[in-house]
Amino acid sequence: MSMAEALQTFFAEARGLLLEMEEALLKLEDEPGDQDALNAVFRAAHTIKGSAGLFGLDGIVAFTHTAESVLDLARDGKLPVDDRLTGLFLECRDHIERLLDLATADAGLDDETRDAGAALSERLATYLGASDGDKHLPEEAVSSVERIPGSASDDNVWHISLRFARDVLQNGMDPLSFIRYLATIGDVLHVTTLPDALPPAAEMNPELCYLGFEVRLRSDADKSRIENVFEFVREGSAIRILPPGSRIQDYQRLIEDLPEDNLRLGDLLVASGAVTRRELEEALSLQSGRQARGADDAALLGNVLVSEQVVQPEVVDAALNKQKEARSRQSQESKLLRVHADKLDSLINLVGELVIAGAGLGMLAAREKDAAMVEAVSGVARLVEEIRDGAMRLRMVEIGETFNRFRRVVRDVCKETGKDIELVINGADTELDKTVVDRIGDPLTHLVRNAVDHGIESSALRAERGKPAQGTVSLNACHESGGIVIEVADDGGGLNRDKILAKARSRGLIAEGQELADADVWNLIFEPGFSTADQVSNLSGRGVGMDVVKRSIEALRGTVEIESRAGRGSIFRIRLPLSLAIIDGFLMSVADGHFVVPLDMVLECVELNGKEAANGRDYIDLRGEVLPLLRLKDHFALEGPSSRRRNVVVVHWGGRKAGLVVDELKGELQAVIKPLGQLFSGLRGLSGSTILGSGEVALVLDVPMLLEQALLHESRQLNPLQTDRMARRNVGVPA
Repeated sequence: MSMAEALQTFFAEARGLLLEMEEALLKLEDEPGDQDALNAVFRAAHTIKGSAGLFGLDGIVAFTHTAESVLDLARDGKLPVDDRLTGLFLECRDHIERLLDLATADAGLDDETRDAGAALSERLATYLGASDGDKHLPEEAVSSVERIPGSASDDNVWHISLRFARDVLQNGMDPLSFIRYLATIGDVLHVTTLPDALPPAAEMNPELCYLGFEVRLRSDADKSRIENVFEFVREGSAIRILPPGSRIQDYQRLIEDLPEDNLRLGDLLVASGAVTRRELEEALSLQSGRQARGADDAALLGNVLVSEQVVQPEVVDAALNKQKEARSRQSQESKLLRVHADKLDSLINLVGELVIAGAGLGMLAAREKDAAMVEAVSGVARLVEEIRDGAMRLRMVEIGETFNRFRRVVRDVCKETGKDIELVINGADTELDKTVVDRIGDPLTHLVRNAVDHGIESSALRAERGKPAQGTVSLNACHESGGIVIEVADDGGGLNRDKILAKARSRGLIAEGQELADADVWNLIFEPGFSTADQVSNLSGRGVGMDVVKRSIEALRGTVEIESRAGRGSIFRIRLPLSLAIIDGFLMSVADGHFVVPLDMVLECVELNGKEAANGRDYIDLRGEVLPLLRLKDHFALEGPSSRRRNVVVVHWGGRKAGLVVDELKGELQAVIKPLGQLFSGLRGLSGSTILGSGEVALVLDVPMLLEQALLHESRQLNPLQTDRMARRNVGVPA
């Protein structure tokens, strides 16, 4: 991999880490004592800093290092994790993202970003204190480190257990000289002499050492330096050096921050300084002996180290957890392969061309009436369909990542408006095409912000209405009829029908005295510049956004509908196709043209008898149900002969049904959807095109739009007095 490719990989991974950091910070805001969330924030910052340093991104390294230092204090318990601190780190997270954006664009640091970084660094410095030591942490931020119960020492000292070899005196060594030497690297607080190994007086040898010593030493030296004091008497002696209890957390943190290039337990403990290399070698030797004797759990390296009093069990547990988490992460990563989106798009395009070529081959085989070829083509078509489905699944991603972004949106808007609102997410594992996920984010942001700002009332007003003080905004997703339904719901006051109508009349959108159905009233808010806000705020009130929401959703071949009840809340329901690339379709012909509808929207096909075809009405009786009709030849003003036998294709979408009157039914096909050019962008009722096996072009119908058209025709025929100019404009009918 080239350096440029590695840099792009870093940018992608860093943004993923920033998302994890944001989720962990929002969790900390709700649960300040969640140590796992705090560790997740630190890991994300630490990883970004380390990786940025490899690419010479010094600005990111310097700023992240300062933030990491404050996080370290919080992890040590020296800073309280409160709303003020989490809010600061959310701003730091946004600043790191801005630095990444500038680095990605290979742009220099602008004045605004530089000033924002300096301001954040000053706020972080209030926690760290000045470098010359004349400033200290705020008094409320200082707390002692909690020692782990059961530690060998309840103060900040080392505990050294000495059992010298019996022949140490014969070898010219004085045990007391080693204890005196310890005083040169620290303060010897206490020495206890242990005479338990003394034999009866008659059996004593004055040249042998029978005494043991327990020493308490206060020192800043590390374990290796203390161990080196006894370098010349190590042979045959039993020397145990147990760190202070207050250092256990230090070792645990060091183990957690170690790189994952070596996951062996002993190496993790040595790298953290909790165990020396000599102690590890001795423990491995003891382990081999226990295994040879058939011991089970006692032969585990961690148990050997603890039983020999080399290290505290809490430190061994930290190393084992690090080992387990790292192996689990590596196991998951080994199953994943990062693929550039352009390569995936290219694959989808090639599969699409394969589908078209396969359709052409099938038509040729049918025309030649070669049974063997038809059978072979059928087998190839089945394989192509499986390849198509597999390729499409590669592009399917869960919508939960998009939903989780709105936790921050709701949190920020609540801070600005002073409201108390909970975001509830359902169906986060619902999958749809990545292209759709990427493009639905902005419309959802508008809807969520409007729900928080307009939909949810203040806590005082909710109390007056007998509602809980905390409002609720829900994001829901589910599959339905081969598509996906996304709902943004709130339990607020609902849309104000009278206020919307008054605003519409004042703008001339509807005539005085004209009555509209609720659905048509709600659709008025999608008019450009339409707003009922009493005053303009930083969030809304200028009438910009809802018309953009509708256009963005329609550009994805989707629809948006509204349900609202006064005092109970509103639901904005978005219906989208699962994919924008390849679909199973149903082919029809009208006059000289070909049209395709998504197969999962087709309920049935019925023949239109001569009497129904001749009466000119835009509805029929379908087994006792009124079915509105849309005659495609008239709707698109097509020229060309029509067949004497007409057919009705019954389609449905969003709980509504209608019949499309066509000349001929061609059957199922796999349609590779191509976008229409800019020249056709103003056409209503078409969402794309596809190439047939014969080389002809078929137009893909926009079923939701056509359903609105059919229902409008039905309402006008059933009640001619209702002439809804607004509805006609919404579905593209001239006023």
